[in-house]
Amino acid sequence: MKILALLALSVALLFGAVDINHASKSELMSLKGIGAKKAEAIMKYRKTHCFKKIEDITMVKGIGSKFIENNKANLTVTKCKK
Repeated sequence: MKILALLALSVALLFGAVDINHASKSELMSLKGIGAKKAEAIMKYRKTHCFKKIEDITMVKGIGSKFIENNKANLTVTKCKK
C-alpha cells in the first residue's frame, strides 16, 4: 500500500496539482494528511456537493485549514461534472 501511495504522489507531482473535484483515491492519498479514510470521505462528500474553491474541502469532517496550508501548492479545483 505504501508503494501505491508513493507512486500516486510521484504522478501528482509530475503532472501538477490534485483536482479535488475529480481526483482518484490514490491521488487524494498523495496529499499530506490524507489517508484512505479521509480520501473516501472526500469522494463521498463530492458525490452530493461541488468544491468551488480549495477552501471548501474543509467542509469534509476531519479536514481543516492546516491541511490547506500544507497542501495549497498541490491543490486545484475545476468545474464539477454536475
